[in-house]
Amino acid sequence: MRRRATPIALATWDFGLKAVEVAGVLLARGAPALDAVEAGIRAVEADPMVRSVGFGSWPNAEGVVELDAAVMDGRTHQAGSVAALRASKHPISIARKVMEKTANVMLVGEGARSFARAQGIGPSPLLTRQAKGAWQRGRQMGHDTVALLVLDARGHLAGGCSTSGLPKKVPGRVGDSPIIGAGLYCDDEYGAAAATGIGEYVLRVCGSHLVVMLMREGLSGQQACERALTELRAKTHPASRHQIAFIALSPDGRYGAASLRPGFRLALWRAGEAGLLEVASASASKTTAERKGSRRG
Repeated sequence: MRRRATPIALATWDFGLKAVEVAGVLLARGAPALDAVEAGIRAVEADPMVRSVGFGSWPNAEGVVELDAAVMDGRTHQAGSVAALRASKHPISIARKVMEKTANVMLVGEGARSFARAQGIGPSPLLTRQAKGAWQRGRQMGHDTVALLVLDARGHLAGGCSTSGLPKKVPGRVGDSPIIGAGLYCDDEYGAAAATGIGEYVLRVCGSHLVVMLMREGLSGQQACERALTELRAKTHPASRHQIAFIALSPDGRYGAASLRPGFRLALWRAGEAGLLEVASASASKTTAERKGSRRG
């Protein structure tokens, strides 16, 4: 039997604050990690102001929104994911159903859409007028994944990712987020990790699995994130300005985060407080996260 733990939730980017706050409400009530992960990510997917996750996301090169998501249970290593999913607002929930209702790990495209319908999840519009207008005007579009890692009171880890992928991407393009071991990996014994940024680079080093395996070797979550970025940087063109970041959570509740470039922020909920952490880039002299943000009871 695992020892009781102090619940904690961490997520990528500023909009991740909503994810950890929603997850935190459930964790404070003793809910299991998977429920907290799904609820937290659903809150971001439903927000049309977050243009890279769920409803209101940037469309692909053909003007169609395609969504990717994954979820993983650190206790059992069960996982589920969907990719290139159209007309479903909450891919994180469909990914969980793939995990719990099938013998599969990943469903894509029309197969994922048909599975969602079979589970009673009907189609829903994803492209908003604002996102379509920006796409038609050729506006510069940002890209960020919401990744959420959770440790519950029973000492179990779980994680999830959700994204619309690169703006104006080639239809059918899939990045790291729905790929178990790349965008997300969870193991109750060693830790959990997730990635955000340009997925093609994370895929090349199986980034999140790499972070967890480094934690298995005895590195802290912070050290593991930094080491993984060192390996990734060695395989990235030196002129590249792409952003990559990793977050990590250990079974004892310690966390780490590091980014390839400046500008990445981490959202954290723990013991009734939530806020944002400014994360130094891997090239900076300091790579620890410094608390910077709000305190909420």
